[in-house]
Parts: sequence; C-alpha cells; structure tokens
Amino acid sequence: MNQKRVRDAAARPWRGRLLVMAGVLLVAFTLRTAVTSVPPLTPLIGGEILPPWLLGLLGMVPTALFGVAGLLTPLIMRAWSVEAIAVAAMAVSGAGQILRAGSGETGLFFAGSILALAGMGVGNVVLPPMVKKYFPDRVGLVTALYVTVVSLGTAVPPLLAVPVAEAAGWRTSIGWWAAINVLAILPWLRVWPPRGRGGMGAAAAQAARDAADAPRVVVRPWRSPAAWALALLFGCTSLNTYTMFAWLPTIVSEAGLSAGAAGFQLALFAGLGLPTSLFVPVLAGRLRNPFPLVVFGLACFVGGYLGLWLAPGTATWVWVSLAGLGPTTFPLALVLVNLRTRTHQASGAVSGFAQGIAYTIACAGPLVAGLLHEATGGWTAMFGFLAATLVVLGVSGWVICRPHFIDEQPRVVEFAERPRFQPDAAPPVG
Repeated sequence: MNQKRVRDAAARPWRGRLLVMAGVLLVAFTLRTAVTSVPPLTPLIGGEILPPWLLGLLGMVPTALFGVAGLLTPLIMRAWSVEAIAVAAMAVSGAGQILRAGSGETGLFFAGSILALAGMGVGNVVLPPMVKKYFPDRVGLVTALYVTVVSLGTAVPPLLAVPVAEAAGWRTSIGWWAAINVLAILPWLRVWPPRGRGGMGAAAAQAARDAADAPRVVVRPWRSPAAWALALLFGCTSLNTYTMFAWLPTIVSEAGLSAGAAGFQLALFAGLGLPTSLFVPVLAGRLRNPFPLVVFGLACFVGGYLGLWLAPGTATWVWVSLAGLGPTTFPLALVLVNLRTRTHQASGAVSGFAQGIAYTIACAGPLVAGLLHEATGGWTAMFGFLAATLVVLGVSGWVICRPHFIDEQPRVVEFAERPRFQPDAAPPVG
C-alpha cells in the first residue's frame, strides 16, 4: 500500500503541490528566528528589562522548550491534522514575538519568549510528517530544501538585528519577525481543511484520501530500539553542536585569537551546516544504508576536536572547519525520520519522540562543558566528555541506518478503530 501511495504521489503534478512547498519552506524559515534575533541585542534589552541571571537562563530555554514540544506534539497529532497544528504553531509563535517586543517588564518578556519558542518547537516536529504526507516520492529533496531554509533562518536574524535596532529600536528588531509567522500561515489556510476543487485543494484532498486509505494506527516509538537510536543520534549531534556554539569562542580566545577572530570562527562553524544540509538528505535517500555519512561526521568531529584540543591557536580555521562538518548527522537524522517510517502518522510520532529526547539531551551539553572547564581549568575534560558522546552517536547511527521501518517493528504499532462516519476511509484492518 505504501509503494502504491508513492507511485500515486509521483504521478501528481508538481503544480498541485507548490503551495504546500511554499508553506513548508516558510514554516522552516521561522523555526530559529526567535532564537538568534535576540543574542546580538542582549546589551540593549538587558539594560532595560532583563537582569543578568535571566540572560543566562534564556540560553537554555530554546532547547528545553524544543524538547517539551517534541514530546507533547505527537499527542496533539492524534486529534489535529498536521496542517492545523502548523497554523496554530505559527500563530502562537508570532503572538509570542509580538508580546515580548512590546513588553515593559521581565515577566512579560519571558512569557513571550516561551510562547514564541514553544510554537517553533511544535513546528520542528510537524515538518517531517508534512514532507511524508505530501512528498513521499521526494523525501530527500524536500528535506534538503527545508533544512537549508532552517539554516538560512538561523543565520539571517543576527545579521539584521543590530542594523534594524539602530534604525527603529530593539523592539522592532525582535518583533517584526512575527510578520514572517503570519506569512507562513497563509498557504496552510488554502490547504487546511482540504477542499474538493482543483489546484492545491485537489492535492490536499488527495493527501487526505491517501491517509484514509491506510489503517488508523497508534504509534508508540518508545517501544522501538531503532527510534531510541534515532533520538540518540539526533541528541548527541545537537549536544555537540550547541556545546561548540557556547564554548568555541572561548576556546579560541584563550588560544590567543582576538574577539573578532573568535566571532569569525563561530560563524565558520555555523555556516558549514548550509552545504551539508543541501546534499546529505538527497544522498541519504539514495543509499540503502547511509551509515557512511555517520562515519564521515564522526571523522570530522574527531579531527576538529583533536586540533582544537592540542593546537587551537595553529591552523584554527582547519580544526573549526572539520568540527563544523561534524553535524552532517543533523540533516541525516531529520531525513531518517521519514526514511525509516511508512506513513506520515508514524513519521509524526517518531519525529516528536526523537526531537523531544534529543533536545532534552542537548540542554546538558553547554552546562556540563562549562562545569568541567571550571572544575579543571582546561579543556581536556570537556573534550573527553564530547568524545564519549561521539561513541554513542556512532553506535546509534549504526542501528538506525540499517534498512528497516520503525512502524513495522513488534509492539510499536497498534491498530485502532476508525470513527463511525468516514465514507472515504478503507474498512478497518485486522
């Protein structure tokens, strides 16, 4: 049945899915704007309404809320469609960004940040099942496109933050991104609820009929060793990435680089995620077992860490470039959500579970690294800790990359009765 849906999707004209593609890419662009638009402006914001202790806490809030959203969103998916959830997530995120931009005191700013980041966390989860639902024949390509747009949405806000703040104030600088959230809602209003007309309505209605053709199931990914492996692959990648975001400037500054040079090295580390996000999902979709991509990421991490540990002040750009290629496993983990599931319902459950566990793990990275550095006065213990997480990354990558489907494993999927009135649905299975 799954192969039939893929063939049917391949036969559908792209014209009927372009609006969905626009919606996916617009949602993707919004998923980091509330995170990266604030740090360049913390001196301005902190001087008005944020105490120093809250500035430090804000650094942990994004990963914490992404983790909570990952664990809760699959529960919402049992009652709401992914299109409805996307609309709600963008609305909540936009409202949160407006609230904190207009806040005059700490509590409202913090509440607005929680709303904005929670909406983005939900958006993280719904994108993979959207791709699975509307583009089952182009999973690798569409994943590559939206992960690349996520990278752009991460890089653009900090570049514009200070110029916009100088021209119109910091409130406008962090608040105007809510307009992108509103823009991201518009395509989904045309798609949801599906309409029986031509164009996008026909494509959406076809996707709904495809979902109705499949048995109604409840997916419990925590019962699957492969889903745990995917969560650990995702989590260890994110832990290493966020640890480098937090501590790479300090590492190279202590090695003798200037503040400007340290900022460049961090930009280099972050920027290398753009090319890997373009080719990794496409390549993974063509490989029966994409474990060589995990090996590549591990080799880059190890090479970069060895250089930053033993000779951080010599050929620094080489070590940073290698370390920046290590998170190759991030876009790989995202595309594996769909490559290792058969239906968009299973994709949603696995996406939420894996990202919920992953971002919870990632929260610990910068904190543990800082504690180890403070306790030892050097970086050896921190790199030892990161090396241990790379072992977990390699083992989990080997498990999840093996060809199989999570929703075909015993005890993971349970069949449930359909609602009484579904004239277009297939009869219950089993």
